[in-house]
Amino acid sequence: MKRVIDLPDELAQSLDTYLQEHPEETFFSLVKEALENKLTSSETIPTWEETLKRIEARRKKIHGRTGGKPFKPSVTEIIHQMREERDEQLMQACFPQEEEK
Repeated sequence: MKRVIDLPDELAQSLDTYLQEHPEETFFSLVKEALENKLTSSETIPTWEETLKRIEARRKKIHGRTGGKPFKPSVTEIIHQMREERDEQLMQACFPQEEEK
């Protein structure tokens, strides 16, 4: 089935930029993924096997872009830093410092 899509200029420019930065993807693959997400998300909940396949496909894309190199800093370190920041925010909210006189 053939369909014609008319995109606003700004969206078309964003699409061109995205496709240049992600040569492993195509316009067709993006439209297909968007339509599958939109049409299946409201009709059915994916099985754990389908979810696992999507996660594995995403992992392969990320692995391809990074050349297999680990993230810097590591995900564990990022989570640790975020927890420390949140702990500090909670401490300040629960025990506000008195203004110095």
